[in-house]
Amino acid sequence: MGGIDLRDRSVIELGAGTGLLGIVATLLGAHVTITDRAAALEFLESNVQANLPSELRPRAVVKELTWGKDLGNFPPGAFDFILGADIVYLEETFAELLQTLEYLCSEQTVILLSCRIRYERDHKFLKMLRGRFSVYEVHYDSNKDVHIYKAQRGSCKDDF
Repeated sequence: MGGIDLRDRSVIELGAGTGLLGIVATLLGAHVTITDRAAALEFLESNVQANLPSELRPRAVVKELTWGKDLGNFPPGAFDFILGADIVYLEETFAELLQTLEYLCSEQTVILLSCRIRYERDHKFLKMLRGRFSVYEVHYDSNKDVHIYKAQRGSCKDDF
């Protein structure tokens, strides 16, 4: 997988937790919406404030997003990249996560998901994802057993 130029690109991070991925994307020049459930927002916001220089903070917005709910609070198809790190683990959230991805995606949006494939349910999610998007594994770290998948509507032939 080659490098990705995030300068002035619109990015959303799903299930951000600590916000590390969104913070790094902001440091790389993106305009980032960093999302998680309401219970995580206070810690997430403080982490973003503590780890971004003040001049970059306007480029990072922390917002509540529970997958499949209140999607109207986000512009449909407005993001160049959708990022998710280790968000595929609760089978009961798979349908809502897919609904959220479909809502947020345009034909040009690139979804990048990193995860460990631990259980059969993780394979089930990938099958569900492949039913709605073109999905390719773009990187595998055998030392950490972490996969990175690229998904897009239609074909994923184009590089970043």
